[in-house]
Amino acid sequence: MDDLKFLILYGVLAGVLFASFRKAFHDHKLDQIPVVGSSGLLASYWDAFNSIRHSPDFIQCGYKLYPDRIFRVARLFQWEYVVCSPKLTRDIASAPEHIISFNEAENPYHLQVVRSTLTRNLHVCFLDVRDEIVCAFDDVLQLEGLDWKILPMLPTMMAIVAHMSNQGAVGIRNSYMTSKSRNKEYLANSVNHTIDIMRSARKISVVPPFLRPLLGPLISTQNKSNARALQFLGPLIEEGLSKERELGRDWPGKPNDLVSWVLDLAETEQRAVFPITVRIMHMNMAAIHTTSMAATYAIFDLMTRPEYLLPMREEAERVVKEKGWTKTALNNMVKIDSFLRESQRLNTNGPAGMWRKVVAKDGFRFSDGTVLPYGTFLSVARAPIRSRLRRIDANYENAATFDGFRFARERAEHSKRHMISTAVDHMPFGTGKHACPGRFFAATELKAMMAHLVINYDVKAEGVRPADKVFGALYFPDADGKVRVRKRQ
Repeated sequence: MDDLKFLILYGVLAGVLFASFRKAFHDHKLDQIPVVGSSGLLASYWDAFNSIRHSPDFIQCGYKLYPDRIFRVARLFQWEYVVCSPKLTRDIASAPEHIISFNEAENPYHLQVVRSTLTRNLHVCFLDVRDEIVCAFDDVLQLEGLDWKILPMLPTMMAIVAHMSNQGAVGIRNSYMTSKSRNKEYLANSVNHTIDIMRSARKISVVPPFLRPLLGPLISTQNKSNARALQFLGPLIEEGLSKERELGRDWPGKPNDLVSWVLDLAETEQRAVFPITVRIMHMNMAAIHTTSMAATYAIFDLMTRPEYLLPMREEAERVVKEKGWTKTALNNMVKIDSFLRESQRLNTNGPAGMWRKVVAKDGFRFSDGTVLPYGTFLSVARAPIRSRLRRIDANYENAATFDGFRFARERAEHSKRHMISTAVDHMPFGTGKHACPGRFFAATELKAMMAHLVINYDVKAEGVRPADKVFGALYFPDADGKVRVRKRQ
């Protein structure tokens, strides 16, 4: 522990020097881009330190001062260039990967699995997802009789989504994997892995980049969780590799599941048990983290606006009676879709998003003539753009007010206002070339969860809705926020 404390202290001191000198010798061509805060040697680092807890204030201030320009804010180890204008946001969204990079360091072939194969199989796997929702709610909520139970919402949703994501992805149409995906140890490991990644990322973000390879393994436990996941997923992956070697890629009886999909797209160096396990854990983490936060926010919105419960319940019961529990039925639940989209609109996961790095040697030129050089980091001011929806889209009335059914009313005129639709004024899933590839699966999960909830349960507030937690440019629902839940009579 003494060595660890020394390394952390050294990291902080080195970080101060590293960040100060980096800012002191930045490209002076960028001085024309306005600064929110101070551009001084030490004062800018103090701003960067303050932005850990007050980043939304910096972003909002920049938007008010420079609503149609690019401004910059100090981060611990670099300047971040923030875009507000929808026009400039479209420039980022349409830029190719070799100019500004979404993920320059990793071969993200697993995203193609989510974008194409998983999305194409949603109709096939929906009954398995639906079955897992029923099991997950029963196993996690553990409600007895008709009594109210007070539950911490974010941990509860993480446990439920872990059930669903593993059944919908790992356990599709395979009895062996279904039993494993319901194994409590495996599910607990998946949730703990997700929590560790998010906590560790926050800690590592304050460590100088050149020290992260050294301190990262001391901070994060993901290697341990990957090793535990290997115990469950290893035999499945090895079986798939063995069958391919023996019978070819399209071997008889090949399961239609995530392991097979990842193997189909994995390149030569990635076709091994451990790399495939790590990819699946990455996908698992993303699904659990984002979906559980969206579900938590939606339930917080529902408990503080109970007038939406009965209309959504009536819609869900009517549609299920007509079409059963099918993917087609979800597509007809327009009020639930609208409620979830509105919840996403007003509950972003931070004041900025769409982080990119300029990787073209000659930099990136925006349509207004601004040029950012190689190596600079940029993002989009998401929340401020949301606050001016009236100017962007005249069809939005009272844009700052929660209106759960606004998109249901507008569906006839705006067919692209579904939950999965992206735009520069609606970026929960990003927009452009790198819009979230898993949004189709996430939307299916969220709508199915909400329909199951309103049909089978009553919910109401337990105290005042808790304020979000803030760390840097990220928001999180308060993990201690509680809701009262009971089974319907």
